Amino acid sequence: MDIAGIDPSHSNLHRSSEVLFSAKAAKALSFEEIARHIGRSEVSTAALFYGQARASPEDIRNLSSLLDLQEETLAAALSGFPDRGRTVEMPPREPLIYRLYEIVQNYGYAYKAVMNEKFGDGIMSAIAFSTDVKKETDEQGNNWAIITMRGKWLPYSRF
Repeated sequence: MDIAGIDPSHSNLHRSSEVLFSAKAAKALSFEEIARHIGRSEVSTAALFYGQARASPEDIRNLSSLLDLQEETLAAALSGFPDRGRTVEMPPREPLIYRLYEIVQNYGYAYKAVMNEKFGDGIMSAIAFSTDVKKETDEQGNNWAIITMRGKWLPYSRF
């Protein structure tokens, strides 16, 4: 299994990213393994590494023990509020992230129309939200990425 690392050319990373990714590489741990240890999903765990999610004291304790990092140092690096969305330039140039952006460009209005028909006038929350990534292999041996997004429906208020 390949282990995801940090791209050193990425200029907008959180100050804790380098420390976390170095420790992850030294232990040869996948996000799945780390997530299982700290009790979060893989995507949520990866978001901690990129400074896109807030770490709880429990997350810090668990990461500290798993990655052999000092809890105080990790707490200082992960303290404060995340600066979400900062790491991705628009439009994105990284090919995989661009393809996700392209999906929204191509199907965004179709998603919107179907959701409005099912739920009414509103939006899907990205705050009351969860997501998951699965791998599926078909009978011909082709791998398929399955991304599930689950967001609370927020109806627009009438005023």
